[in-house]
Amino acid sequence: MTAGLRELKKQQTRQSISDTATRLFIEHGFEKVTIAEIAAAAQVAKMTVTNYFPRKEDLALDTHETFIASLARTVAARAEGESALAALRREFMAAVERRDAVTGFSGPDFARMIADSPTLTARLRELHELREDALARVLAADTGAAPGDLTPRAVAALLTTAHRTLFQQVMDLSLAGRDNQEIATMVAGAARGIFDLLEPSLAGYAVRTRPS
Repeated sequence: MTAGLRELKKQQTRQSISDTATRLFIEHGFEKVTIAEIAAAAQVAKMTVTNYFPRKEDLALDTHETFIASLARTVAARAEGESALAALRREFMAAVERRDAVTGFSGPDFARMIADSPTLTARLRELHELREDALARVLAADTGAAPGDLTPRAVAALLTTAHRTLFQQVMDLSLAGRDNQEIATMVAGAARGIFDLLEPSLAGYAVRTRPS
């Protein structure tokens, strides 16, 4: 088997385990399902599950690495003349149009699974904090902030809180039974208001300049 096929097989196995686990979590509740039960349902060894997912929470939140990196990657890839705020605003609105899971679109069953689990709720809170840390590092590097300068951390906190608030609105609307079109319309409107509030302070911060 070639390296490419081996990697594809690993990805398929990982996805199958995650899908199986999520189905069981939704049916029975996160805390009640064991790793052994997931392994049996996915027809793999228990060790295989833990090799792919060292933390049980990440069986449900399996896109956590993408989530953590999302804001930092958007800012790092912003266009010349574009501020961090403008880049994040643009990408958020596009993600809402895509109904992207990174913005909270997951369906009512998945939203209920998280809301009903103290463990998953705590892990999601941790992921938001890790996303803030990643964004702060990029802002500090791109603005040449001096050691001890709290500006990048403060800006990252503001921008991440905006995304966190909108993420929670998507989840709340999903739990309330709103369909994705309704959710997208309502969240896009809320996002415009929130980003407009940040505009006076952050429109000129971390604007990408032409390399010298």
